[in-house]
Amino acid sequence: MTITIKSAAEVEGMRVAGRLASEVLDMLAAHVKPGVSTEQLDKLAHEHIVNVQGAVPAPLNYAPPGYTPYPKSICTSINHQVCHGIPNDRPLKNGDIVNIDVTVIKDGWHGDTSRMFVVGEGSIAAKRLCALTYEAMWKGIVKVKPGARLGDIGHSIQTFAESQGFSIVREFCGHGIGRKFHEEPQVLHYGRPGTLEELVPGMTFTIEPMVNAGRREIREMGDGWTIVTKDRSLSAQWEHTVLVTDTGYEVLTLSAGSPPPPAFVAA
Repeated sequence: MTITIKSAAEVEGMRVAGRLASEVLDMLAAHVKPGVSTEQLDKLAHEHIVNVQGAVPAPLNYAPPGYTPYPKSICTSINHQVCHGIPNDRPLKNGDIVNIDVTVIKDGWHGDTSRMFVVGEGSIAAKRLCALTYEAMWKGIVKVKPGARLGDIGHSIQTFAESQGFSIVREFCGHGIGRKFHEEPQVLHYGRPGTLEELVPGMTFTIEPMVNAGRREIREMGDGWTIVTKDRSLSAQWEHTVLVTDTGYEVLTLSAGSPPPPAFVAA
């Protein structure tokens, strides 16, 4: 397994790409409301990435082996959709929850981040799932430091999510990122502490837990991309791109509109 270690100059390129990806979500936030379609959100994102940021939307025409090219510039996963939902013309409804996943390429570097949005007035259960999934992501992020292991991240996320009565999707994980969209290592959101690769300064990867309100089993829809929960329970996901620093971690996908970290992070 070859994990690329980024130099100081390369990290600077990753910082720019990460901030731009987060700024796309800042821009979209005001538009996520009942009656707006995910197709409209995709068009807004595409225009902003290409014309304002001078960057490239990484998902557009992305085609890993065995997949048809992804047809849109962002992923929008609604309610029981877990990930990789394709934007379409269905209007968002009051009470929907939607994950918007943005990856931009700027000067050859990838920035990858996603957020949950509650459309209009969400149910207490839906808002709780979104909030606690955000906490679960940060439970993993705070484990990042030199000498820690990838299993520490997964274990922290899994134990927290399961303690809240939720389940962790296992078929999809975080990933190394840099000049390529998906690099080594794979970052599992479950596992045992003290296992898997050791973290060293200069590693960059995503932490992006997918948390289901019901059971963890999933299935793929006929479009070849959209993943849904088998029991149709709600699913939530948050994602940041993270750098291992000499003393801990730096989140590379932050911008002016990023939600603040949970209180336990500062503590």
